[in-house]
Amino acid sequence: MSKPQSHQYDYIIVGAGSAGCVLANRLTENPDNKVLILETGGSDKSIFIQMPTALSIPMNTKKYAWQFETQAEPHLDNRRMHCPRGKVLGGSSSINGMVYVRGHARDFDEWQQHGAQDWDYAHCLPYFKKAETWSFGGNVYRGDNGPLAVNNGNEMKNPLYQAFVDAGVDAGYLATEDYNATQQEGFGPMHMTVKNGVRWSTANAYLRPAMKRDNLTVVTHALVHKVIMQGKTAMGVRYERKGQMIDVHCNKEVVLSAGSIGSPHILQLSGIGDKQTLIDAGIEPVHHLPGVGQNLQDHLEFYFQFKCLKPISLNGKLDPLNKLFIGTRWILNKSGLGATNHFESCGFIRSKPGLEWPDLQYHFLPAAMRYDGKEAFAGHGFQVHIGHNKPKSRGAVTVVSNDAKVAPQIQFNYLSHQEDIEGFRACVRLTREIINQPALDEYRGEEIQPGLAIQTDEQIDAFVRSSVESAYHPSCSCKMGEDDMAVVDSETSVHGIKGLRVVDSSIFPTIPNGNLNSPTIMVAERAADIILGNKLLAPSLAKVTIANDWQQQQRQQAPKRAWS
Repeated sequence: MSKPQSHQYDYIIVGAGSAGCVLANRLTENPDNKVLILETGGSDKSIFIQMPTALSIPMNTKKYAWQFETQAEPHLDNRRMHCPRGKVLGGSSSINGMVYVRGHARDFDEWQQHGAQDWDYAHCLPYFKKAETWSFGGNVYRGDNGPLAVNNGNEMKNPLYQAFVDAGVDAGYLATEDYNATQQEGFGPMHMTVKNGVRWSTANAYLRPAMKRDNLTVVTHALVHKVIMQGKTAMGVRYERKGQMIDVHCNKEVVLSAGSIGSPHILQLSGIGDKQTLIDAGIEPVHHLPGVGQNLQDHLEFYFQFKCLKPISLNGKLDPLNKLFIGTRWILNKSGLGATNHFESCGFIRSKPGLEWPDLQYHFLPAAMRYDGKEAFAGHGFQVHIGHNKPKSRGAVTVVSNDAKVAPQIQFNYLSHQEDIEGFRACVRLTREIINQPALDEYRGEEIQPGLAIQTDEQIDAFVRSSVESAYHPSCSCKMGEDDMAVVDSETSVHGIKGLRVVDSSIFPTIPNGNLNSPTIMVAERAADIILGNKLLAPSLAKVTIANDWQQQQRQQAPKRAWS
């Protein structure tokens, strides 16, 4: 990696992750801008990162991910939950599941309602399009000339993928060919950020092209200790590398893109946050901003697992010989089962009548195994990941020491709101109904998990408390808006501080219904134009499809087969 040639830059970006790589590319398109990007991790040139099917390895490897843990979660049987965050070029886009979901249009309208001016769907859609190249070509919703490659992997060759989609339709839900276009609600193919069989992280899509420019300096293995402040103005960054403390200064701005755990933590280490929290951690307050670290949100999910009556699942490919064959084929020509994340069909539904847009999300996997790859069912099986994606529970990221090497306290307060508990009850009951439709009759065997003994509200609640896992979508901890708890304004500038912005998933006011990599990239694309003073892309007039009877009906029609 290139080393710093100067201690003076125009822009300093902290974090070479999903947002930081986008900013590094866009800010250096103007050769007059001298940009430094700092990353605590190192190179992403590992087969375990670049091969899509190996996704479970980097997120569970200390070299590539911060292995954060939450405090004991009181509503999850006091379990400490795993919270990995990318610590490598590409950040979490180099360790994630590569699923490409923008979220529902109303998620972004909701942002504007929370005070994020001009961050509604109409203003965000052009930047989703700018970021991507959709494998089926551009249209009013999809881009065809962006850095980020998006496709359907192996195009649902395993028949279980289509059977799951058909089961959703049998259950009375809509089919949708493109949930990232006019209609999210329904069942259809799932999209992923893979190009020519390789994980298409923001490091591959954005950073590597920018590294060819003379005006970008990339420094890896750099642990940021604080933003250097002069009064209420950000002047630069102090970081540690190879045991040396280095100060770098900027002529224009510091941009924090360290993610929803890292960005609030760095703000707090810099004396920006709740005054008493800072004092308690031994940090001299610079600016009282009580919302820093608050409003933390995440998605939870669990797995419904079933035995498969036909020997067609991925469970038959997990022996050493098959793994060797899959890996060799990928190394030689980047094709086959190594070139997909295996989540190739999905669904988005509403948990109850009266909801305008979906709050439940399905990822279908033609195997019965843990997401982290540690355990697999002995025999053939399939599973569907299901989660309630519009949680009301809120948590916090809290600095506990003035030492940057001491991790912050993370508390999500998962399932602390009754509506979230009820959402997961709906997850169990609605999923059983879907899986028991005729389309899956020839494949569906015994229910492995949760198991048919789990029936009552009390039994479901207990199962969820003990079995639910994070979907690895922490967000919203430096929310955008104008209220007393907002951290950044609609221009992504930190309230009350000059020369300092936050651009990453921490500034989401609320969490979208979907995976977060795509909206994080969109936010960075739009923020780059704001930072550069460019004319913003014109808002889109594309229509959004909402169920006509959403106030009275949970789905379009009665299921072919009811579940009781």
